[in-house]
Amino acid sequence: MKQEYEPLFTPWKIGNVEIKNRIVMCSMGGTSIFGWMEPNHFDKEAANFLLERAKNNVGLILPGIAPIRDTMGGKWLYQNKGKFKQLKEFMDEFHKTGAKLFIQLTAGMGRSMAVNDLMVKMMKNKVFGFLGKPIFNMDYICASASATENRWADGVYSRPFTIEEIHQIVDAFAKTAKLCMDAGVDGIEVHAVHEGYMLDQFTMKYTNQRTDEYGGSFENRYRFPVEIVQAIKKSCGDDFPVSLRYSVISKTKGFRMGAVPGEEYIEVGRDMSESEQAAKFLQDAGYDMLNCDNGTYDAWYWAHPPAYMPENCNLADVTHIKEFVDIPVVCAGKMSPAVGAEAIKDGKLDGLGVARQFLTDPAWVTKLIEEREEDIKPCIHCHNACFTMAKYEGTPNIQDLTDAIHMARCALNPRTMQSTKYKIEKTSSPKHIAIIGGGIGGMESALVLTERGHKVTIYEKSDRLGGVFIQAAAPVYKERDRALIEWYRREIAKHSIEVKFNTEVKDPQELKADEVIIATGSVPNRPPIKGLEHSIEATDYLSGKEVGDNVIIIGGGLTGCEIAYDLILKGKKPQIVEMKNDLIAVKGVCLANSSFLREMLAFKKAPIYLNTTLLEIKEGGVTVKDQGGKVFDLTGDDVIVSVGYKPAPLTGSGKHVHLVGDANGVGNLRSVIWRAWDVCMKL
Repeated sequence: MKQEYEPLFTPWKIGNVEIKNRIVMCSMGGTSIFGWMEPNHFDKEAANFLLERAKNNVGLILPGIAPIRDTMGGKWLYQNKGKFKQLKEFMDEFHKTGAKLFIQLTAGMGRSMAVNDLMVKMMKNKVFGFLGKPIFNMDYICASASATENRWADGVYSRPFTIEEIHQIVDAFAKTAKLCMDAGVDGIEVHAVHEGYMLDQFTMKYTNQRTDEYGGSFENRYRFPVEIVQAIKKSCGDDFPVSLRYSVISKTKGFRMGAVPGEEYIEVGRDMSESEQAAKFLQDAGYDMLNCDNGTYDAWYWAHPPAYMPENCNLADVTHIKEFVDIPVVCAGKMSPAVGAEAIKDGKLDGLGVARQFLTDPAWVTKLIEEREEDIKPCIHCHNACFTMAKYEGTPNIQDLTDAIHMARCALNPRTMQSTKYKIEKTSSPKHIAIIGGGIGGMESALVLTERGHKVTIYEKSDRLGGVFIQAAAPVYKERDRALIEWYRREIAKHSIEVKFNTEVKDPQELKADEVIIATGSVPNRPPIKGLEHSIEATDYLSGKEVGDNVIIIGGGLTGCEIAYDLILKGKKPQIVEMKNDLIAVKGVCLANSSFLREMLAFKKAPIYLNTTLLEIKEGGVTVKDQGGKVFDLTGDDVIVSVGYKPAPLTGSGKHVHLVGDANGVGNLRSVIWRAWDVCMKL
């Protein structure tokens, strides 16, 4: 391996447990060995997921959070003993890899529970809530330190836990940890004084207004996580290691208000001064490691950083907190292996925490060791499949139920946590298959078909592969998107897939192929707007067209907001006209992504005109009408129109012609790639 990565592959200890290297696969919701939303059980899909990563040279693996009490049905995790027998068999196999595994147990979500519309009705309607209680006891699921408003839904408040309930939870941690230890698990991670989850809600003043022994003073606010580790140690012994998922700083201005990078603000959660005290206090209580980042659900983009957040965004705060403890400290949050290795070498950090990259490429650590970095398929931090909880003004969580139940999937790798649905099976009858269009959908199709044994030719009308994703990857902060395009191009070359550039196909029937895949993507919508000729398309800007300093963007949404942020980073002054009541009023865009864009644009004081209709585009500006009927002009050097896309398939049909990607319905990378597999697995 490269010398710069050598510090990552040195042994270290958590308590008395030695870990073979410094790479920690952090927990991701949906990869729990005991299932996720459904009643607890031994989850074979998650077990296979974890084992594959362990075989690929990970030092410490942390499965997804396991609720100490079932979200569905309310059964305590320790009550079903059968799954722990299966866990023991799994651990025997797992330990053959040389990796270690800590199970992450959570006390719950509290006000951070991503409630959907049905759950909101159950919480607001006592009769409905009572009827649904055997399945979802929302009164308990959303209970917290105090009566605080839910992060996701207006007018929904948490009920304060009783002292008796707190003691039951503490006892449940101890009983479950003992069963895990007896099954061969190497340690426990307590979730979490972190990210504004329920235990964290007890520790922070803005979410804890209790007046009993669990509220008020510093010691009282941190009493709950202290009692948990003490109970685990009493049950399992001092030598059984217990890690704590820990947010160094909350980065929170108030309810539903995060602080973006570079912003000066008054912290309402845990500031650095308190964190210095808390880290030492929690260490002295018995915790053997701090697994760190920053943020809360009110500042979600720190714990789940989208593409817009800086690389290694939490590292400075985490290395600072290490100065106040003697136990190991791990840092997560868009961590670069090279930067993490340097911090470990300098003694500023003990472990490199990585999560979503393991969804995209399970073998990335092995490839790092073998000096095959170019073969690592990069995670682009899109959250399009792993974390699709979304909301906008006036809605609760609008995530699809299938996504809520099946988290930790990957937009770029359909096989992740879906191994029985998406798999490569060699064909018994190889065919010659033509693919029209060399965008992501076309390239993914070509790779899948080639792996299955077919002969593939890509017809691309331009002189390069990438399609419209080249424009999507253009903003300055999308380095990983650009790296993904290069990865695809290398894979196409590596598999010796024939590509005919500068070749436009107008009739699929003219191609001499057994099957034809149309992957011609989409084109921008061109609505009948007066003066549209005075504007430029979003794709034109993203292709490099120069604009002036003052730019009006017609249409918010993800593309419009990303362009606005790109303009800000280039020193320009954007303003957005959006006809809906929110900048990003769509499903599928993770709240971590959308809240960053909303709050960064607000921090940069970009003018935003919501509930505003475009009437005309003119030279030097636009005429618009607001919700109250007021008509007014906005001035700008350029007008960028970003009002969505529509499929652009070639004409031609038949049983041997297949549509993939945006040509079959405009979506995102997840829909493009997964649809490609849906088609190509059947050919």
